[in-house]
Amino acid sequence: MTEKSALPAWVWPIKLDDYDRNPELKVEEAETLRSSLPSLANGVPPSIVIEKCGLPRLMKPIEDVCTHIELQRKYWPNLKALMIRDVAERGRSFWGWSEKEWLDSIKKGGHEKPSVAAVAYLLCGFDSLHELGRYNFLFYGLAIRVFGRKRIRSLFAELEAMLVEWGYRDRTARIYIPRAMCEVLITNRSPQLEDLTFELLQKVLQRRQKKTSTLYLSAVSKVLAHRKIISAPVMRMERPRHPNPHLLKGVPEKWVQAAKYWRENARYSARVRQATYYFLLTVGRWLAAKHPTITTPEQWDRNLAVECLTMITNMRCGDFRAQWVGRKPRNYGKPLTPNGKMLNYTALRVFFADLQEWGVIPPRFDPYPSFTPPRSIKALVATTPRVIADDVWAKLLWAGLNVTPEDFASWRNPSGRIHTYYPIEMIRAVTLVWLFAGIRGDEIRRLRVGCVRWQPDNESSVCFLDVPVNKTGTAFTKPVDGVVGQAINAWERVRPAQAKLCDQKTGEMVDFLFLHRMRPLGEFFLNHGLIPRLCRKAGVPQNDLRGKITSHRARSTIATQLFNAKEPMSLFELQEWLGHRMPSSTQRYAKITPTKLMKSYSDAGYFGRNLRAIEVLIDQEKVRNGVGAAEAWKFYDLGHGYCTYDFFDQCPHRMACAKCSFYMPKGSTMAALLEGKNNLLHMRQEIPLSDAELAALDDGVSALESLLSRLADVPTPAGPTPLQLRDTALVQIEAAD
Repeated sequence: MTEKSALPAWVWPIKLDDYDRNPELKVEEAETLRSSLPSLANGVPPSIVIEKCGLPRLMKPIEDVCTHIELQRKYWPNLKALMIRDVAERGRSFWGWSEKEWLDSIKKGGHEKPSVAAVAYLLCGFDSLHELGRYNFLFYGLAIRVFGRKRIRSLFAELEAMLVEWGYRDRTARIYIPRAMCEVLITNRSPQLEDLTFELLQKVLQRRQKKTSTLYLSAVSKVLAHRKIISAPVMRMERPRHPNPHLLKGVPEKWVQAAKYWRENARYSARVRQATYYFLLTVGRWLAAKHPTITTPEQWDRNLAVECLTMITNMRCGDFRAQWVGRKPRNYGKPLTPNGKMLNYTALRVFFADLQEWGVIPPRFDPYPSFTPPRSIKALVATTPRVIADDVWAKLLWAGLNVTPEDFASWRNPSGRIHTYYPIEMIRAVTLVWLFAGIRGDEIRRLRVGCVRWQPDNESSVCFLDVPVNKTGTAFTKPVDGVVGQAINAWERVRPAQAKLCDQKTGEMVDFLFLHRMRPLGEFFLNHGLIPRLCRKAGVPQNDLRGKITSHRARSTIATQLFNAKEPMSLFELQEWLGHRMPSSTQRYAKITPTKLMKSYSDAGYFGRNLRAIEVLIDQEKVRNGVGAAEAWKFYDLGHGYCTYDFFDQCPHRMACAKCSFYMPKGSTMAALLEGKNNLLHMRQEIPLSDAELAALDDGVSALESLLSRLADVPTPAGPTPLQLRDTALVQIEAAD
């Protein structure tokens, strides 16, 4: 039998029905209190005063509480004296004290604060201990006193073992998270974990005075979700942003209301809605400066829309912005980029179109043609992917394949042991997925356990990676290098068993692959944690000519390299590999490199297409002997015969030989003697072709007949025209490729 099962079932220790809970004091009780107060004020020991005053109706419940919380008897008089003093001052028994009065009594309790809190909690249903602030230890002390030290320590031991297995540090699992658990148990008024509910955790979460104090409470909810007590853990509140106090200064109130209404009801992501909202406030400040009488969207017309369009076109960074808090950005005062202008055009167009569609404002003008971007701005918008240079990427690959704990050390203990926030196996897996898989940062964080599948006969080279639902499509499977699968399998072997968490995109309860301490991989880990350390290890700057190296630039780099490989992937294959819905999206990532373009241009043979190589035979014996000009020494191989005309490349009939006197058929005796010579020098001569001659070679009979008809009256090198030589059939030569 375990220690936990040996504990008796817990019941409420105080029977409130046994007491007289009348908040009004009786006459004799009031007289006794008035006579006892001077003694307490003059320093008379509390034990003597309490012994004289009696007051059994008030003392008996306090004594029962002291007995239950196992308070030593020498401290009983001090507690009773504190309670009597406050009862006398307020003129009511503690049964009628408000939450605020109990808080005041607890604050004045000194060393007796936990005991006073126990009296308030057990006797009067006090439930405002959180009002004392985040950094108080009364929840822990109250839980020990009310629920029993043995029971709480047994629960803490089980909790600590589970948290350490998940990867939490010993101090966090032993001290901080148990304190949050005590707050939850005290709020639920029961030490049984099975009695806790999701609604209770939400109540504790919402009454936290600071959003940053929800870390350990979130860990408590993960424990409960792992034990199937609640359906899902509560979400940790994000760290609050400090808004610019001058954000709404100078903006018409009605314009602000319209902008907030759009932000709360638009059908876009939170990031897009927030960015659009900030720009709408900028437009509001422009209205206040240039058109102070225009305060609402319904007052806009086409003329004002065109003027606003011009304002955006000429806008510079910092124009009509709220007062800056802190240092101004580096691009302050510079013109907006074309992409930035396009976003602003779209923001206004969507804002007015939605308000008109919802019936908030009358349709006084059409937003789409009114806020159409100028053609000059649209022409500047490029879809050039921010590809990382090959040499920099090669160094990052080397750094990722050789990651060590020293590269991600968060601290060292006195013995010299290196500690990392995430296990090194998890860091290696994340690194290789980023370097080789070519998926988005959100998809990396949401990978599931078992996402790698191996082929039976191909384990060392390529494996399949199951990518979860993304922003443009459903889940899909893609092949990746085997090193990715090996790193993921190595992490899965040491990954502690943890509870399923809710995937915010799909609403499913899933086992996230990169889960540590029951927390998914941080949203900023790739850009702020992983990539800077890889750049430092590789010895490359984190910024290049195209900007900062971010997680998404790896996707463009890998896609471009696959598209420009020696045996490249086609556009549609790359579309499937990247998980895009449209080929146009893939074109934004895959860029043809100048080297690849040069090779393709050379292979296309643009210049060589207009040249043909003709086999030329040179009779070396005649050249050495210096034969006369009347004898032929150079022979152009036409396939069906030889042409002995020295300036064959200038002959207009070269592609449609007229068989003049320079022509030597291959079946003749002279041709046989020529082919039998051993001293022939074989050469190839490139002949530039006209468009008509090129068509005669490429297109066939119709182009040849057209060429023949144009050359019918053109004299041959021998003198006669083809019409005069028509008794001899015309033939087409065959050019050697």
